[in-house]
Amino acid sequence: MTVSQNCSGNYISPSETIAAIDSIIRGILKSCPLVVIDVTTGYLCDGPERMHIFKADPSFKELVSSMTREVDDERILRVVTSFFGYVMFSHAWQGNEPLFQDVNAVKSVWNLPDTPLNEKLRNFCKEARRLGHNWAWSDMCCIDKANNSVLTRSPTSMYKCLWMTRAWTLQEFLAPKVIFFYDSQWKSYLGDTGANHKESPEIMQELADAIKIPRGTIVTFSPDDLGVREKLRLASTRNATVEEDVAYSLIGIFKSDIRPHYGGGSDALGHLLEEIVARSGEATVLAWSGRSSSYNSCLPASISVYSQTSYNPPSLEGEDMETCITELRSKLTQWVALDICHRINFLPPARFATRRLHLPCIVFSVRRLGIRQLRRENEKLYRTRVSGLGKVEFTTMDDLPLHEPQKLVFAHPWIRHIRGPSSGVTSRGGDSEPDTDSDSDSDYNAGSDEVAPPSPLHAVPRTSGRRLYAGTIDDCSPGAAVQRVAFRTAAEWRV
Repeated sequence: MTVSQNCSGNYISPSETIAAIDSIIRGILKSCPLVVIDVTTGYLCDGPERMHIFKADPSFKELVSSMTREVDDERILRVVTSFFGYVMFSHAWQGNEPLFQDVNAVKSVWNLPDTPLNEKLRNFCKEARRLGHNWAWSDMCCIDKANNSVLTRSPTSMYKCLWMTRAWTLQEFLAPKVIFFYDSQWKSYLGDTGANHKESPEIMQELADAIKIPRGTIVTFSPDDLGVREKLRLASTRNATVEEDVAYSLIGIFKSDIRPHYGGGSDALGHLLEEIVARSGEATVLAWSGRSSSYNSCLPASISVYSQTSYNPPSLEGEDMETCITELRSKLTQWVALDICHRINFLPPARFATRRLHLPCIVFSVRRLGIRQLRRENEKLYRTRVSGLGKVEFTTMDDLPLHEPQKLVFAHPWIRHIRGPSSGVTSRGGDSEPDTDSDSDSDYNAGSDEVAPPSPLHAVPRTSGRRLYAGTIDDCSPGAAVQRVAFRTAAEWRV
C-alpha cells in the first residue's frame, strides 16, 4: 500500500488529498476515450466534464473527508477507477447511425428520434447502466469525425456474422478483460447471464473456432501472445468502410506508434507494415502473393493476402542431413562454408528507410523463364530455372520479361530468429561478392530437367514486382543453409 503522511503535524489538509486525487484522475483519463456518454443523462462528456461530475458525486466527498491523517493512493485509485470505468460498444455499422453532431443537436441520446439505429444506441446505454457503469463509448457518436485532431487521436487513445468481418471488432473483443455478447433483442448470448462472457467456455470456444486461435489466447490476450504473421492472418479476413481503418484498427494489437492520417488510402497499410518490419525485422511480412502496394512494391496492396499459408518445408534430420553433408563436402571447401557462415551470421535485420526496403537475403540468379498458365484475377504461373535451386514455379500478377530472365533474381529473406543456435562464428563478413559461379559448378544445372531437392525457394515461392520472394522455412541454421542450397550471395538487398 502506498501511503503519504504529513510529517509536520498530525493532520493533512483537504487540498492535499484533492491534489492527490486530481493527479490519479488525470492518469486514468489519459487511457480513456476523449468523449464518452453519461448513461444517466445521455450527454456526451469530455475529460474535464467527467472530472466535474465526479467531484459532485458523494464518493468524492467521502474520499476526501476520510483521509485526515494520510493520503492512501491505492484506495484513491480503486475509487477513481471504478467511477471512470466505461463500457465499449462493439458492433457493425448498418447505415445512418447516430453521429456526434446528431447527439449534440438534441443534447442527449435519450432525445434522439425513435429509429431502430437510435434505439440500438439507447439499449446499449441502458445495458451499461444496468451493469453498474457510469459511462459508455460507441464509435458512432463519441468521435467527432469532422474534427481532424480528434479523429487522429481517438484510435490511439484505446488499446486496441457481419460483426466478425469488421476491422475494428478484432481488437474490441481481444483487448477487454470483461466482455458481454448479445443477440439482436439485447438478450445475453446463449442465455449466459454470467458476470463475464470471457469466462464462458462455450462462448469462447465458439469464438476461437471462428477465428482459429486458442481459446486461452482470447481470454487473456496480450499483444505479445501472437506472432506478427498470426496477427496479420487474423486481420486478413476483415474489412472497413474507410480504407485507412484496415491499418489503424491494428495499432493496439501491434503496439504501433503510427499516428492516423486519413486521406492516404492504401498507403496507411504500407505505413503500418513498414513500421512492423522496422520494429521487429520480421521478414515474414514479405511472404505473400498478389498485387503490390503503391507504397512499396515489396508490400501488398491488400491485407487479405495474409490469409495465405507460408510454405514451410520440413527440416533436414538424420540420414537426410548426413546425405546432404556428404554431397556438399565434395562441392564446397571448408573455407567457402566458413565464409558463408561469416556472412550469414552478421546480416542485419530487415528494415525500411524512406520507403526503401533494406533486406538481408540470399540471392539466386534466374537463368530461364517461361509462362505456364494464366490463373484467376490476372495471376500468372511462371516456370523458371534458378541457379542453385533448379526448377521453380511461382505465381505473380506482374508481367515479367520472358526474353530477359538474366535481369531477375530470387531473393530469399534471411530470418534471424529461426537461424538456429549452432553458428559459433564471431567475425564479420566482408561486402557482398558478385555471382561468379557458372551453371557448370553449381549444385544443379539451371538448364537441366532435374528438380532440385527441398530448398527455401522450392515449391511455393512468393513474389512482388520484379523482385521474387519465397515463404519462410523451418531450418535456417548456417549449417542448414550450406546443406540445402548452392550459395550465391549473402548481402543486403535494397528495393
